[in-house]
Parts: sequence; C-alpha cells; structure tokens
Amino acid sequence: MTDPVIAQISTQHAELTAIRRDIHAHPEMGLEEVRTAALVAAKLREWGIEVTERVGGTGVVGTIKGRLPGQRAIGLRADMDALAIHETTGAAHASTTPGTMHACGHDGHTTMLLGAAQHLAANRDFSGTVQLIFQPAEEGRGGALKMLKDGLFERFPVDSVYGMHNIPGLPVGQFSIKPGPFLAATSRWNVTFRGTGGHGGATPHLASDITVVMAEYILALQTIVSRNVAPLETAVISVGHIEGGSAQSLNVMPAVLAVGGTARCFTKETQAVIDTRMAELAHGLAALHSASAEFSISWGTNPLVNHADQTIVAANAAKALVGDAAVETQAIAVTGGEDFAYMLEAKPGAFIFIGQGVAADGIAHGLHTPKFDFNDAIIPLGAAWWVKLVEAELNLG
Repeated sequence: MTDPVIAQISTQHAELTAIRRDIHAHPEMGLEEVRTAALVAAKLREWGIEVTERVGGTGVVGTIKGRLPGQRAIGLRADMDALAIHETTGAAHASTTPGTMHACGHDGHTTMLLGAAQHLAANRDFSGTVQLIFQPAEEGRGGALKMLKDGLFERFPVDSVYGMHNIPGLPVGQFSIKPGPFLAATSRWNVTFRGTGGHGGATPHLASDITVVMAEYILALQTIVSRNVAPLETAVISVGHIEGGSAQSLNVMPAVLAVGGTARCFTKETQAVIDTRMAELAHGLAALHSASAEFSISWGTNPLVNHADQTIVAANAAKALVGDAAVETQAIAVTGGEDFAYMLEAKPGAFIFIGQGVAADGIAHGLHTPKFDFNDAIIPLGAAWWVKLVEAELNLG
C-alpha cells in the first residue's frame, strides 16, 4: 500500500520532474547559482512560503510556520551546485553549459526538498517551524561554512538539521545510514621540492637530485597510514598530480618538482597525524638530499558525524515509508566528503543516503562522472522522507 504522503506528492511528480530537468539543463558552479537560487525562491513564494535570499552568497532559506502552537524548529538542507564536468548522457535535458553539469544529483536534491516544501506549505498542521535550507557551493567552495558565517542558525534557529544524498547502485526504495562518523574529512595537499637542478649525464654528482626526494616521498606517504594511523582507524593518502622537468630535455635534472593529492580520514585526531607526518616527511627527506620543500594541506571538510538520536529519527522516517528491511542502519562509512559536516558540528542532526538505482542502460553510473543523471523516479520518495522527518520532529497531526 502506497504511503499517503508519497501518494499526495506523486500528484505533483510531473511538475517536480520538469523543475529537476530545468535545473539540470542549466547547471551552475558553487557560489554562482544565481539562476537556480532565483528558481527556488520563486517556487517557494508561489507556494506561499516566506523566503530569504542571498544567505551565505547564493543560498536560499524558506520558512514554513505550523498552524499549531509550538517552539521547536527543524532544518532540512539540500545542495544546489554543479561540477566542472562535460556531460555525455545524451539526455534531452542535458547541460546547456559546456564543461559544467549536475554530476552529483544536487539538481535532484534541490527538487526533492522543493517537493516537500510544496506539500508542507499546503499541510501546515504541525507545531513549530520548518527551515528549508538550499545551500550553495557544496562541491569544495565552502557553501556550508559561508551560510554558517552569515548567521544561518542565528537568523533561522533550529533544534536539529538533516541532509540527504542519492547513491547510484543502492536500489530504489532503499535508504542507508549509520550513527557516528559516516563520511570522511577530505583534503587537498601540495608539496614543491626545490634543488639545484643539473646535467643528468655529465655532472649528476654536483646536483641535489629532487627526483630521488620525490620518489622517496611518494613511497614514504604510504607509511603514514600503515605505521602512524591506529590500526582500527581508516585513512587514505593518494597522489593525483606530479609535475616537473621537460620531455624535450631528458638530460636535465629538474630544479623544481611538484606533487599533490588528497587525504581522507574520519577523526580530527587522524587529521592532525596526517598534517604533521606529511610535513615532516617532506622537509626531512628534502634536507637529507640538500634540497628544500614547501608543504601545504587544506581540509575542505571535517568528518561528517551523525548524532545518535537524530540518526534514529532519520532511519525511522525512512522505515515509515519503505519498511524496516529496506533501511540499512549500520551502513559502512564512506570516504567521500560532505560539507554538511559543518552544520552537524553546529546542531544535532543526521545525514542519510537514498537509493538512486541504475540508469536506463542498467549501469549505476557513478557520482562525478560524465554519464551520471539523477533518477526522477525517486523524487516523491525523497520528498516524502523530508515530510516524515517533520512529522517526527514537530508532531504533525
């Protein structure tokens, strides 16, 4: 039997699908979501919802007050930004902006929250306030922090806050969540090694050979995870960029080499270990070979840690829609990152995954890939999950 909330939202499925595909066709990078934010604000106003724009740059907050007395408030957050990827889906609603596409499903996240907003605006028999948070710049441009620094929770108070993300390959109709660390802290790191350079054939003995330094450094990075991080902790350090020398001058030993990559982990203590050891190895190995090193690391997100009580609320809201068996409550943590982590540091809350299933070709095209497209079939289910959260937190009657 179909849940009545899903049934009601499904009557607007065609409208919501059109909104999602319009957003998909007009993707915007983080802090550039001018058109998307305007569309969101216009829809919220059309449904009689109080709207505040330009929160943290291009963020939008919609406020729905219940008809019943009550002081509690809940925050529901969706992200709006796209990625710098060239789309190859071939869909009729494919990106019209070359080199930019919604490859992570934020168009769908925005639409699912809009679907919930439309339903809640028309069904206000609850106590308290719902804050609809449409966040810009989740993909590495600091949107959550910008909203928080703009007084998000001071201007729009909440007792708890929730987020949701689609997952390709997880079957449609299923949800996945866990308490505690759920997504990783993510970083970008860079090292520049500097030596004398020299003639690799005639006088290599007179040079400080930074190619040896870099080779030793890349190998030594793997000892951080194996010998400095506790055995039961999880961490990843990967190299994604190497630059130096010239293919046209193979007899020249370079004077400058650059290497960079990413690191991931689930605790702030491990973050500190990675920071310290990566720097020590860079400087120490460079000094061993009469060279120098410049090291930098920036953490784009902290570990996303679900609060225990709100994880139960989030899981129960999903179970109310799809049944206990379709909700994994002890999911495996994911080394992807999410800047919703900062909102969970500010307020109790939880983050959940919703199954995206597979594409029409039977393949689960991964997030951040050129063939990814959000599955419109899950829009009513995702929107209904938001509504069920409001029922749980604000005693919807």
